[in-house]
Amino acid sequence: MPLKKDPNGGGTDVDGSRSDMYCSYCYEYGTFKQPNWTVDQMQEFVKGKLKEMGFPGFLAGPFSKGIRKLERWKNN
Repeated sequence: MPLKKDPNGGGTDVDGSRSDMYCSYCYEYGTFKQPNWTVDQMQEFVKGKLKEMGFPGFLAGPFSKGIRKLERWKNN
């Protein structure tokens, strides 16, 4: 999810500071909210959230493709 569009400005690290890597829908106080999700499950979740926020479907898909490049899934 583009952090600029995150209504909370991003997730939070362990100390409560804003994460510049993960959004508030998936990351809170240094922990992933859905720790067992696959990258495909997260992509579908993000597409849905982007559509809820008014993004057209043709943009939601390309935005969610970047999820595979996040640190969380680099080694998978």
